[in-house]
Amino acid sequence: MAPVEKEIFIKMGNGYSIGNYEFRLEDFFPKDIFEEITELRVNDNKTIEKEAKLRIRRKRITTDGKLTVLACDHPARNVVKSGDDSVRMGDRYQYLGRILRVITSPEFDGVMGTTDIIEDLLIVNHIMKKRGLKGFLDNKVILGCMNRGGLSGARFEMDDTMTSWTPASIYDSRLDGAKIMVRIDLTNEGSAKTIYYCAQTINELNRLDIPVFLEPLPIEEGTNKVKKNPDDLIKVIGIASALGDSSKGLWLKVPYCEDYPRVVKATTMPLLMLGGESTGDPTGIIGQFCKGMHAGANVRGALVGRNVHFPGKDDPLAVALAVVNVVHKGYSEEEAVKCLMENRDRDMDRLKK
Repeated sequence: MAPVEKEIFIKMGNGYSIGNYEFRLEDFFPKDIFEEITELRVNDNKTIEKEAKLRIRRKRITTDGKLTVLACDHPARNVVKSGDDSVRMGDRYQYLGRILRVITSPEFDGVMGTTDIIEDLLIVNHIMKKRGLKGFLDNKVILGCMNRGGLSGARFEMDDTMTSWTPASIYDSRLDGAKIMVRIDLTNEGSAKTIYYCAQTINELNRLDIPVFLEPLPIEEGTNKVKKNPDDLIKVIGIASALGDSSKGLWLKVPYCEDYPRVVKATTMPLLMLGGESTGDPTGIIGQFCKGMHAGANVRGALVGRNVHFPGKDDPLAVALAVVNVVHKGYSEEEAVKCLMENRDRDMDRLKK
């Protein structure tokens, strides 16, 4: 085997390798589509509203009781680092293109994002249909991310105000749900304010019959670091489950950790696992999801972000399909990794046919 083809990533005997492969977004996402987004924002911004009204929605948020959703709300909270590059996710061509790589696939359930991201997607959906291609947002689950005011690294980070979608705009845009976050630092008054914001927001969303996806995170006192241990996660799950005037539409987004079966028993709410920071090797999060899906009957899927659309040199779609099959078909880690490697560069002409 030539040196350039040497397998450079092999982990835990699951067969993962990448060799000299590297995903090229330019081969998938035409630059002229990206540039046309701005043109439509300037000359025909009613396109956003029109596409939102035309979109066919699912009758139920999940077809089989499970979900895979791509999280696309990081830049709005001052989080743009990926790997060694401190601003890589700040490149909107790369960020949006990698989102499109995943959610244009019919297998992946949906997307969660701030107003700018979701509206960019609605515009691209319009451009594709105008060019005689099939749109991709029909029957997708679209969640609006609401509170991003707790900017990463700020002194006021725990005071996480609602700065993006509102209950009214989510309703008017016919989105399928709302995502909010509450971080609990028992020594920071900002956490108390955010608990109140979230409770009031859940009340408003309940009145509009909009499902709520709440991410509760325990924070190490005086820092911004998440405590990913069973005891602290169990405590914040108890707090989160009781927020608002009803829990009828409440889902929780909870990070995977050791002893996850004990964590998920803290509530009867349906849970989605979260992914965390990108490590450059997607097999770690795939392995965690394989274990997490067996942790309890209320674990219903994954709401993933950087580990999927910025997975080192790998193809975001290939990683996403591995996650889809873990969640919806119960793939083992080895089966999921095989799926990943077999689907690299699949449907690279989806935006160009």
